[in-house]
Amino acid sequence: MIELIKNTKFDFIGKRKIAYVISAILLLNGLFGIFKVITGTANMGLDFTGGSTVQVKFSAPMTVGTIRDVMTKNDFSKAVIQQVGGADSNEFMIRIGVKDAEAGQAEQKIVSALAAGTGDKAITVSGTSEVGPVVSSQLKEKAFLAVFWALVGILIYIWIRFKFKFAVAATLATFHDVIVVIGILVLFNKEIDLLVVTALLTLAGYSLTDTVVVFDRIRENMKNILKQPLNEIMNSSINQVLSRSVITALTTMFVAAALLFYGGSVLFNFSFSFVIGIVLGVYSSVFVASPMVYDWEMFEKKHRTVK
Repeated sequence: MIELIKNTKFDFIGKRKIAYVISAILLLNGLFGIFKVITGTANMGLDFTGGSTVQVKFSAPMTVGTIRDVMTKNDFSKAVIQQVGGADSNEFMIRIGVKDAEAGQAEQKIVSALAAGTGDKAITVSGTSEVGPVVSSQLKEKAFLAVFWALVGILIYIWIRFKFKFAVAATLATFHDVIVVIGILVLFNKEIDLLVVTALLTLAGYSLTDTVVVFDRIRENMKNILKQPLNEIMNSSINQVLSRSVITALTTMFVAAALLFYGGSVLFNFSFSFVIGIVLGVYSSVFVASPMVYDWEMFEKKHRTVK
């Protein structure tokens, strides 16, 4: 197997306090993002808010600012406008809330307002979609349940395969990755829709896989190398699988990056979430999950000594 990184001797456990500070900052941002998602103040997709999305194409060059001015003058002040494709595509996706137009009337209202406001009489509609408030509420509830039960399943799986402290560390590291990604999405005002939920579940699985590989090597070395201090065993174990983690992350990143740059606007938030998740998956298995097990072991050892 090709090794990009050979014979490394990084002191990952020794740098754990720096990592804890970085993670604490990221988690605070993530918790703020979750607060905005729960209160509905984040940029939630049509799947979760209900409403209508109309994709229109202008015959002449158009800007987001011009469209926003027209929409505001026509009482669509909360409309979300995104350009689709390149800067010269003249194609835009316009999303309005469920209160802005009755079902089935969004397309006509938006096109009429744009035609009158911009003077472009040759606007074409590329697509229209509508989601009702009841359906959006059910989708939001099911999305949260999907993420929650996936994480519970992870906890049970790791608990069976490893010790309980490994299970807790792996689950918290996975929670860490999901929360941090949500925070970054909200920070950059990215739309959170069902595809993003899919990305969160995918990256949870990816993060867990990387953590299990590291834990497997730590467990083997803890059995075979009994005379070394635990921090040295853990550092040695992480360094031994570091090349594998980097190669796996890079190859997965190639696919995610291809989707990010060539997948178009529909897949952009999904691939953006996954690219961040790949980096976080490696980071959390090295700097979050393993150090937590180490500190837990040291805490127990200290209290056993005191007794």
